[in-house]
Amino acid sequence: MSLAMDSGVGETAVYRVLTRHTGYSSEELSRDFLLEDDLGIDSVLLEAVLIEIERDAVGAHLRRDVKTVGDILEEVQTIDVVEPAACVDPDEVAGQAALEDDLRLDHADLTEEAEKLSTAVTMKDFGPDGAHDLFAKAARFAEHRRTMEEQQLYWYGMPSSGRLRGRGIYHDMQAGCDREYLLFSSNNYLGLANDPRVSEAIAEAAGVYGATNTGCRIIGGTTKLHLELERRLAEFKGREACIVFPGGYAANLGAISALAGPGDHVLVDSLNHMSITDGARLSGARRMAFAHNDVESLERRLREAAARPGGVLVAVDGVFSMHGDICPLPVLVEMTRRYGARLLVDDAHATGVLGGTGAGTAEHFGLKGAPDLELGTMSKALAGIGGFVAGDGDVIEYLRYYADSYVFAATLPAPVVAGLIVSLEILQAEPGRLGRLWQNIRRLRSRLISDGFDLERTESAILPVVVGDEPTALALGREVRRRGMFCQTVVFPGVPLGQARLRISVTADHVSRDLDEAADIVRDAADVIGFRRDGR
Repeated sequence: MSLAMDSGVGETAVYRVLTRHTGYSSEELSRDFLLEDDLGIDSVLLEAVLIEIERDAVGAHLRRDVKTVGDILEEVQTIDVVEPAACVDPDEVAGQAALEDDLRLDHADLTEEAEKLSTAVTMKDFGPDGAHDLFAKAARFAEHRRTMEEQQLYWYGMPSSGRLRGRGIYHDMQAGCDREYLLFSSNNYLGLANDPRVSEAIAEAAGVYGATNTGCRIIGGTTKLHLELERRLAEFKGREACIVFPGGYAANLGAISALAGPGDHVLVDSLNHMSITDGARLSGARRMAFAHNDVESLERRLREAAARPGGVLVAVDGVFSMHGDICPLPVLVEMTRRYGARLLVDDAHATGVLGGTGAGTAEHFGLKGAPDLELGTMSKALAGIGGFVAGDGDVIEYLRYYADSYVFAATLPAPVVAGLIVSLEILQAEPGRLGRLWQNIRRLRSRLISDGFDLERTESAILPVVVGDEPTALALGREVRRRGMFCQTVVFPGVPLGQARLRISVTADHVSRDLDEAADIVRDAADVIGFRRDGR
């Protein structure tokens, strides 16, 4: 039985699903709310939301380019839906689902029309689909991936051989041989991963402590090295205390979910790293997104949260990992204090890069110690693995007992910790590394901008060459690699659809010749595929 949308079936489904995912009531969900900027529904979550709406409003098939709540409501009003439950013939529904699966398989079977069809299929097409077999999407994606690899468009996970500096040896899986590439995909910003002093510290600690402790920090997994690293990181950040997690992702997950809970509010920048988003979701708090680096949007959210019971945490990236721009920290500090909120800054890509001594975003703005919590990772500039949170002593001690990703996770191996301590020592003792990094950043950024490429508002070691559509970005990445340069081709879900890009990471290991050659390669590759930049 078919029902018109004015019966409310589709609208009810929309509000039910959006309420479940955002914490807003149906009365609070304004039609003009932006799905990403206002509600925190990123490109990954949007697919799940739309599938749920289609499932609730049986028979609905929604466009994927919706931007606002109103867009979804208008979309469901343009179609008829099939009344669920008793009015639906289960065999008919099952038959339709099987037919749709067959169609998807046909769509993913990219053979003679592979190049043409690949422009219409993205990784977004293989997310949650409501099928009874959870693995069905994996089979469809496997066929798509094989086709993309045959076209040399997907090069993800390509293995390296030996040390990686400004150049590195990778195994070209398509050609079946090792090959040297200019390396612009590494987050080894200060070149410390190749410093022999770091390697020697790791080897020496392995002789003393063995490979690992095999335990969590609370039960047998803490060594003197762990406590020393935490002391040094706290001092480096200008904070009372520090807690080290197995990874930066775990640090965000653990800190946010331990401090916020149901009844609280976590306000997140719409372009935050997924670890912040997942930490907010795990906490059970109301997750409220604000437009990227938009202080007016943030203040609206703060006013809304302040009018409700519960605590408020504002969580932002210091440097945004796919865009390279910096959060407006001075305004964020003032605004969170004015509204009685707490501020967490994720300095994953700022530690070792920003500030006079590399201490990060707060130092960059002359606000060292001002954010309530500063989070970082040690897998980038510090050339190891692990994450940390620095802040007031009482808060850090609380996290040791309530952050599940710390309490229930294995410890960092002592040799890794020893290497991190030495990396931190070198960073502080040799400021010339930071100087070389910024010389390199300015040189390559200037070249790319002069060639007409859009680098957005980057102010860091991350240079995003914005392309837009995925087929063009993948083609550009392929041509760049053919010319001997390896950088990241970022498509969905790394960025939303329509924002595909090359992500170029600059390090202190690069020399002038590397930077100039990289700029030439990107320009020539763009010319070959016909990518127009700044009117060229």
